Amino acid sequence: MPEVNIMWFRRDLRLTDNAALYHALKSGHPVVPVFIFDRNILDKLEDRADRRVTFIHQALEAMQQQLAAQQSSLEVYYGRPAEVFQQLTEKYKIGTVFTNHDYEPYAKERDEAIRIFLRTKAIAFKTYKDQVIFEKDEVLKEDGTPYTVFTPFSKKWLAKLNPFYLKSYPVEKYAAHFYRQAKLVLPSLEELGFIKKEDHIPPQQPDESVIERYDQTRDYPGQVHGTSHLGVHLRFGTISIRQLAAKAVELNQTYLKELIWREFYQMILWHFPHVGKGHAFRKEYDKITWRNNEAEFERWCNGTTGYPIVDAGMRELNETGYMHNRVRMIVASFLTKHLLIDWRWGEAYFAEKLLDYDLAANNGGWQWASGSGCDAAPYFRVFNPRLQTEKFDKQLTYIRKWVPELESLEYPAPIVAHEAARKRVMDVYAKALKN
Repeated sequence: MPEVNIMWFRRDLRLTDNAALYHALKSGHPVVPVFIFDRNILDKLEDRADRRVTFIHQALEAMQQQLAAQQSSLEVYYGRPAEVFQQLTEKYKIGTVFTNHDYEPYAKERDEAIRIFLRTKAIAFKTYKDQVIFEKDEVLKEDGTPYTVFTPFSKKWLAKLNPFYLKSYPVEKYAAHFYRQAKLVLPSLEELGFIKKEDHIPPQQPDESVIERYDQTRDYPGQVHGTSHLGVHLRFGTISIRQLAAKAVELNQTYLKELIWREFYQMILWHFPHVGKGHAFRKEYDKITWRNNEAEFERWCNGTTGYPIVDAGMRELNETGYMHNRVRMIVASFLTKHLLIDWRWGEAYFAEKLLDYDLAANNGGWQWASGSGCDAAPYFRVFNPRLQTEKFDKQLTYIRKWVPELESLEYPAPIVAHEAARKRVMDVYAKALKN
C-alpha cells in the first residue's frame, strides 16, 4: 500500500489558492482529498432543506468534476470526524493530514481530538492559515494584548499589509500529485437526510463594478447590485480571501474595511472564546433583564411587527437566506432595543436562516447591536426605523418588494411605539449597568 497524505477540506472548498492544499501537494506523497459531512453539526440542523447543506453539496460536486480531470477523486464521508479518521487509517497508510485553521470553539475542540488520535497512529497533523489575511496573534497592541476596538485594529492591520500577504498559493503547479483513483460517487443529499433547496446562489467571482461603487451603494437595500453578495463564498471558502482582499486594495478601501471587520470578529472569537459560547463580551450586559415575549419574537421572525423596514428584512431572510447588511443592523437593534428580547435569540435565528452564517461575524454583529460587544454601539443608541427608512430606502423600493400589503388594511399596526420602547430600554439597561 503506497503512503499517502490526506487533505481535509472544511471551510475552504476550492482547488485554487488554498494554503493547506498547496503544502499537501508539495509534500512528496500522493494526496487524497477528503470532506466530512460532520454529524456533530448536521444532526443539530432542524431544517431538512437547509440552504447551506445544498450549497456545500454543490461546491463538492464542482470540486469533484475538477478532480476527475486530474484522474483523482474527492472522498466524501458522512459521520463524526473521529469515526471517519479511524476508517481512513484502516484504508490507507497515512503520513500526514493537512488542513486549514478554523477558529470556532467546536472546531478547535474537534481538531485537538483528531490531532491526539492521529498521534497515537504516528500520523502528523498540520494546519495552515487560509480563511483570513491575519489571524490569532498577528495583529496585537504594542503591549502584546488583543485589540477590542476596531479602528486601531484596522490601522495596525493596514500598516502590516503588504503584497506578500495577498500572494496566491500556486496549487495548479502541483496538481499532478493528487492520488490517482476512479471518480467516486458523492453521497446524495437524500442519503444525508436532507433535501435540495433551490436558491439563487450569487456568482463566485467578484463583480468589480460593484466593489468600485461599494462606498456609494452599500447602505441602500433597494439597490439591486449595491453589495457584493460574496459572504457565502467567503464562509465556505469557495473564493480566496487573498484574491478578494487584493481586489479591494485595488478598487475600494471601504470594501476592504468590511473585510477587516470580518477579521476583527475572527480575532475576537479566538482571544475571547466565551463570546462564542453564549456569553456577552462585556459581562455586565449579562445582567440585563430581558422581556423575552415569545409572541413578539414570533412576529419579529415572521416580519409582522408593523415596522416596514424591519418586516422587509425578516421576510427577505426567510425567503432567500440573505439579508442586506444595513437591514441586519436595523432588525437586530429592533429586537434587542424595541422589544427587549435577548440578543442570543436573534443570533440563533440568524444562525438557522442565513446562507452566509458565520459564528464570529454573526455574534459580533448581534453583540454590537445590543451594546454588549467589543466596540459596540452605546446602549442608549436606539435606531429609529422610520428615520432609517427615510435615509436608506426613501422611495420604499426595498420595503414594497417584501411588504406588498404595506398600504392595505392587512398590514398590522406597530407592535410597540418607538418613543415608549426607547424609554423602556434606556431604563432597563441603565438599571442593569449602574453597578
